[in-house]
Amino acid sequence: MPFTVLRAGALALAGLLTVTVAPASARDGQNGAIIGGLAAGVVGGVVGSALINGANNPPPPPPPEYRPRRVLVEEPETVIVRERRGPICHYERRKVWLDDENFTFKRVEVCE
Repeated sequence: MPFTVLRAGALALAGLLTVTVAPASARDGQNGAIIGGLAAGVVGGVVGSALINGANNPPPPPPPEYRPRRVLVEEPETVIVRERRGPICHYERRKVWLDDENFTFKRVEVCE
């Protein structure tokens, strides 16, 4: 925290009040205690308020001006869907039984 003029003034006032208030002696009675308590309260209030005010953050900057965003409008792309020309065919291996116990594999064209 930077040492500001307000804090310097508060510290100077606190030092002045502590030096000018005479120490209380036993024969003064209650007057010295009252004056000392009063001085301590004033010093504590001044120093405490200076510390609290110095610890506060500065107010936030004002919000920027409202400017609408630029909007870029693009034309949608045309999608061409082509019809299927014919059935789609592929080859599969299928098991072909020769008799009850023997089999073989053959390549068979399957069209969807």
